[in-house]
Amino acid sequence: MMMKAGLYISEKKVLAGQIAVPDLQPGEALIKVAFAGICGTDMMIYAGKHPRAKAPLAMGHEFSGRIERLQGESDWAVGDRVVIEPTLSCGKCEACLAGASHVCKTLKLIGIDKHGGFAEYVAVPFDRLHRIPEGLSDAHAALAEPVAIAVHTVRRSNLKVGDHVVVLGAGPIGLLTGMIAKQAGAGQVLISDISSYRLAKAEQLGLTALNAKEVNVTEEILKRTDGNGAEVVFEVAGNQITAKQMIETVKTQGQIVVVSVFKQAPTIDLAAMHYREISLTTTRCCSKSDFAKAINLLHSGAIDVAPLISHELPLEQIEEGFHLMENPDVSIKVLFHP
Repeated sequence: MMMKAGLYISEKKVLAGQIAVPDLQPGEALIKVAFAGICGTDMMIYAGKHPRAKAPLAMGHEFSGRIERLQGESDWAVGDRVVIEPTLSCGKCEACLAGASHVCKTLKLIGIDKHGGFAEYVAVPFDRLHRIPEGLSDAHAALAEPVAIAVHTVRRSNLKVGDHVVVLGAGPIGLLTGMIAKQAGAGQVLISDISSYRLAKAEQLGLTALNAKEVNVTEEILKRTDGNGAEVVFEVAGNQITAKQMIETVKTQGQIVVVSVFKQAPTIDLAAMHYREISLTTTRCCSKSDFAKAINLLHSGAIDVAPLISHELPLEQIEEGFHLMENPDVSIKVLFHP
């Protein structure tokens, strides 16, 4: 049996095509996809820059759907609405045995290492399924994974109530990190970017937007923090400019959290960090409990992702979806519905 899929073919080339409906292994469910979002990692694959993604590939690791079929005994039932935690860990390495399977030595992801949500159906292990609560839409649930990334990011930080927070980069993860930081008690959240469209969204979400095309971000942040800088700076843009700004805008003895995957290794002024005892930490994806927390935040309405969903397109328009995501002045989060 064949099904439609949105396929990565080669650098900057995606198209609507067909692949086989996956065969289920014991302990897997066949998910009929409802909504699947384009993520920064998908853009990296699209640009031909991802070392593990092999064409032809149905990308998509942010997706929701319904259980169509089950292979093996489980508490799940056909028809259950679910959102997928896309990480696949080995269960045997030191990280997995320590309960940190999200940093598994050989971590794989649905939608990167195997076909994902840009298709009608996906095979998913039972333990990667999370129930969508009554009252939470399939479209909003599809954003549980990026919300969970933001939850994990903020929980990795030393953020305290009333702290000044800086977020460098107002893409989906940057905006969500700012929103979660507010939830966690941040006083002022300053967020910078060069896209006026995304910065307008930031203001709408209660964040203080700084347009790097119009102001000197470092000077502006220092001015708004009594010349001291922020207690916590989240770097979510992944370029040399923000790698420099993160050190300039953090308070003495403050903390930098690097969220970005840098495509090119940046130059970092360690001496400037050394003299002010600045801490640097990094973060990668999220744990199962972060994912559950993200679903609760969405369900309760504490985090509203509606303003982030800029487009909903049928899978046949996969090329248009990627062209939209290439332009941050017209899009934030593009969802496909197969």
